[in-house]
Amino acid sequence: MINKYRPHVLVLPEDDANRQLANGFLLDLDYSALSRIQVLPEVGGWMAVLDTFLTDHVAEMDRFPERNLVLLIDFDGEEGRLNYAQSRIPGRLRDRVFILGAWTDPEALKRAGLGSSESIGRAIAKGCRDETDTTWEHDLLRHNTNEINRLRRHVRPILFQHF
Repeated sequence: MINKYRPHVLVLPEDDANRQLANGFLLDLDYSALSRIQVLPEVGGWMAVLDTFLTDHVAEMDRFPERNLVLLIDFDGEEGRLNYAQSRIPGRLRDRVFILGAWTDPEALKRAGLGSSESIGRAIAKGCRDETDTTWEHDLLRHNTNEINRLRRHVRPILFQHF
C-alpha cells in the first residue's frame, strides 16, 4: 500500500499492453520499493490518459505533494503528441508528471525483438537502477530521452534508494 505522504509514483497506462510493460518494471524492483509505486488500471487511449489525469489526479497531486505520476501512452508515430500532452499538464505539476511510451505501440517493441512485455519492463527497470540507456536507445524508445532524464532525477531516488 502506498503511503500518500511519502515520496511515491503512480503509473497511469493507456492500455493493457502498457500496463504489462509497467508490471514488468515492477518485477525487477526490490520488495521495499513496491510500497512506493503503483500501476493503476488502464484507461483506454492516450486522450483518456490525459483526461483521467486532469479529472482524477490533478487535485490529488495538489493534495499530496510527494506524488509523482507517469503517464504511459502510445505515441502512434505522432511527432507532436508529447508537446500536446505536456501542454495539458498544469505548470505547477510539470516537475512531477512524466510522459513516456513506445514511438508506435508496445507491441512494436516485441516485434522489434526486445522480448516480452515482462522482459522489456524488467530491462527498463534495470536501466533505471543502473543508469544505463541500452533499452531506451532503441529507435522505438529514443524519443523519451528528455523525459527519462527528468524521471531519473526525480523518481530514481524514490524507487532505487532506501529511505
